[in-house]
Amino acid sequence: MNMSARLQLRQSQSLVITPQLMQAIRLLQMSAPELEDFIDREIEENPLLSRDESGEGSADAGERASEAAEETREASAAESAGGELTAETAAASVSDTDVAREDLYPDDDRSLSGSSDFARAGSRDTSEFPDEDSYAASTPTLLAVLEQQIDAAFSDATERMIALTLLGEIDEAGYLRAEPEILAANLEVAVEDVLRVLSRCQGFEPAGVFARSLKECLKIQLAEFDRCDPAMAALIDNLELLASGNRAALCNACGVGMEDMIEMIAEVRALDPKPGLRYLSDPVALLVPDIVVRPGPEGAWLIDLNDAVLPRLLIDRRYHTEVKGRRRDQATDKFLSECLQKATWLEKSLDQRARTLLAVSAEIVRWQDRFLHDGAAYLKPLTLRMVADEIGMHESTVSRAVANKAMATPRGIFPLKAFFSVALAATDGGDSHSAEAVRQRIRVLVAGEGERVLSDDQIVAILKDEGIVIARRTVAKYREAMGIPSSVNRRRMQRQKLAS
Repeated sequence: MNMSARLQLRQSQSLVITPQLMQAIRLLQMSAPELEDFIDREIEENPLLSRDESGEGSADAGERASEAAEETREASAAESAGGELTAETAAASVSDTDVAREDLYPDDDRSLSGSSDFARAGSRDTSEFPDEDSYAASTPTLLAVLEQQIDAAFSDATERMIALTLLGEIDEAGYLRAEPEILAANLEVAVEDVLRVLSRCQGFEPAGVFARSLKECLKIQLAEFDRCDPAMAALIDNLELLASGNRAALCNACGVGMEDMIEMIAEVRALDPKPGLRYLSDPVALLVPDIVVRPGPEGAWLIDLNDAVLPRLLIDRRYHTEVKGRRRDQATDKFLSECLQKATWLEKSLDQRARTLLAVSAEIVRWQDRFLHDGAAYLKPLTLRMVADEIGMHESTVSRAVANKAMATPRGIFPLKAFFSVALAATDGGDSHSAEAVRQRIRVLVAGEGERVLSDDQIVAILKDEGIVIARRTVAKYREAMGIPSSVNRRRMQRQKLAS
């Protein structure tokens, strides 16, 4: 066998994720508090960066974001004049600031045409990004833990919206600090619906969260251990006597002896009066809105970035020029060049982030106009792909844009992900149906059964005749979520009722 050395030329293509592009991707996914911390670190490390305390920001990303907000307001005005807030108008501010190839690859003189580099980066499997979430804290926060449980527990759009609204009203200890009646009025739903969702949320971990008082918190934890019997409930209802040390009165109120009372008090003292604090080393961050939606003329909506959390930076180019003009060594020259390059890229990345948020938010508002006007019952089905297709971005880019962001509306402050819900297709090819509308229809069908009890298969057939495509297992899941017994149990209950 002959062996010899030879040269071969091979050509291949690969996607290069530069540190600058990785930074832009991370910035897009950061929440407002995380972005503030990131900006503070950058200012400490970069002598050319400083905050614009004046609020003018003539050359920073804040002013350009305001210009993008003005474009969105003009689009809303066009809609109120009889036109429609089109996705093209909403995304115009984003397409103007697509990341340039020469910024990503300074040594590459090839031109780039077509879509944004954000979209190109998003088209790759996100699992391939190296250490994408390294900026996030390793310790889970209370809000993150509860939000994961809400996502798993609520498939219905309205109930999920109610649950996320409740989540936005808890304090650092895990207590609910808002009245269900007020939340129900803001969402235009029944108070019973809010209380039903609240009852399910009170079953989340850690035990005791979403309680409205100390007594309710302790009762939830006792119920978790199956220890909330009448005597223990009476003890919790008389915590004032426990605090005063009047054990004799406690024994009379609970109907137990002193020995049992001592054991009961020990159980109560072993409970956690502030269950939310176990997840936090720092106070829980309030739900700060990144987007503010206000009523506009003739039923339109005005969409703006929240100036309170909008980072405004200044690049001190005069200082850079002054230092550059002095005698310096090669290391100093390289350091200044890198600082200027990082500052310029950060400025562009913040501008891109602001415009992307506005474009995504404008599309969400366009889809959920009925919800903003009429309440949670009119929340339309919406997916990330639907928004991405309308504004010309990749689905993963939209996912990063809505992550950890909130929107302030006349109905309250909601996480952006709360506006997304499952859609059920229509048999006639028409508009899809929201999960809440289908659940409501199932509730009506069961309520009007009479002597003829409907099975899940029969409900599927009725809904199909009405133009709703749904599987039997989905009907069963919705029925169980609403607390409706199976057809077998309903028939048994009906026979027992007739026999009595």
